Amino acid sequence: MTPSHGADALGALETGTAIRDGEIDPRELAEGALDAARGIGGVVGAFAHVLDDLTRDQARAVSDQLAEARRTGQLEELARRFPLLGVPMPIKDLTQVAGQPFEAGSATMAGNIASVTDGVAQKILDAGTLTIGKTSTPEFGMPCYTEPATGAPARTPWDVRRTAGGSSGGAAAAVASGIVPIAHGSDGGGSVRIPAACCGVVGIKPTRGLVSPGPYSSEGMGLATDGVLARSVRDVAAGLDLLAGPRPGDFFSGPSRSDSYREAAGRAPGPLRIAVLREPLAAETEVHPAALRGLERAIDLLHGLGHETTPIGAPFTPQEWSSFMPLWTVGAASIPLAPEQEDELLELTRWLRERGRSYSGVDLAGALQGVQSIARRTGEQFAPFDVVLTPTLSGPPAYPEDLQLADGAADFDAQCAFTPWTSTWNMIGNAAISVPLHREEIDGTELPFGVQLGATRPGQDALLLALAAQLEAQDPWPLVREPATA
Repeated sequence: MTPSHGADALGALETGTAIRDGEIDPRELAEGALDAARGIGGVVGAFAHVLDDLTRDQARAVSDQLAEARRTGQLEELARRFPLLGVPMPIKDLTQVAGQPFEAGSATMAGNIASVTDGVAQKILDAGTLTIGKTSTPEFGMPCYTEPATGAPARTPWDVRRTAGGSSGGAAAAVASGIVPIAHGSDGGGSVRIPAACCGVVGIKPTRGLVSPGPYSSEGMGLATDGVLARSVRDVAAGLDLLAGPRPGDFFSGPSRSDSYREAAGRAPGPLRIAVLREPLAAETEVHPAALRGLERAIDLLHGLGHETTPIGAPFTPQEWSSFMPLWTVGAASIPLAPEQEDELLELTRWLRERGRSYSGVDLAGALQGVQSIARRTGEQFAPFDVVLTPTLSGPPAYPEDLQLADGAADFDAQCAFTPWTSTWNMIGNAAISVPLHREEIDGTELPFGVQLGATRPGQDALLLALAAQLEAQDPWPLVREPATA
């Protein structure tokens, strides 16, 4: 059996099983994935860097590990400890792997080689996965599209004229087009869920503190966290099992569990109270009818599964949401760059940094208080419910020219209009997951539409995975999309 990159491509856990059963040779799998990363990956702009030598070394190590486990009768124990052994799982190019390129999508970092391995990346490597490469990201992960200054833009394989979303756009494109079954991402305002929706895959932003940023990164404003993208909910759960866990010195403490997220995803939740939020939060914008039809599709499925849905209004206005801005822009201004590097930055990054430098310490303290006030009010409104259901995006995958604008302020406003729900869950810190429930023909091309399941309380990651798995079983989505130009 050889690895497939077509419509019948295996999922992450299925690939791991086939490797252990001897049906797939990890060295052949590595070569196939590397070829696909350059072939299909080049069409969709999935990779900032393809890592041949590292991946081949990993594949040889996996082969040796499997041979030893078979010789000693430890294959079952190996499966228990390393379910993703030999599975391709690339790492986003905002995360460091020692000795490998780390450019963060910015010309200011061109040619940079990481000197350390970030904790999350180390967990992925220690699981015996095949890295394949560093996936494409926009400059420092700032926008919701992936147009890096250092490489090819990421495009959805559903229509390569349209964005793959961002900032984990390369990861989503790699998963959706069948190059890899699972990928690492990160999410500071929707950066896992937005590309998941654009590319028709599953993407989760975990509860704040569940995945430690240590030992080399900090929580900062508490907005960003690492996450996972895959074609199935079960694979996303397996990826979250891999990433979750604390480290010494963590500022936020995540919830602990006695069982795995993969086990939780296999258990149907009891009847749930689900709030339906149609009203945009971060911007006053029209919502595409197809996005709303996707929401109605989800509601019908939820009713059929015995859940109760209740429409609710927005817990805050777009004007109140603007308290989020100083946190985001000060974060951009805090990126350590030399003065002469400012001219190398893209327009949006320059605008964010200039805006961030205009705030005082008092302004930043006020912004933190404002965001906490919104989070409290939102939590009160969400409290009677178990889950909040929204569209993931206000419309179909966008054309890049409709988002990446010459004026930084206009660019940011366009992004808010495209993603009016996702950042709320970064502000309140609860988990959220995008599932690709709906598809619809737009201008002659079938495109994916995601729906977002947002937790109402911290630590509900397992509940979201269980509910998403229910929806997947009830109404399965296409697993792999060959890149289409029209």
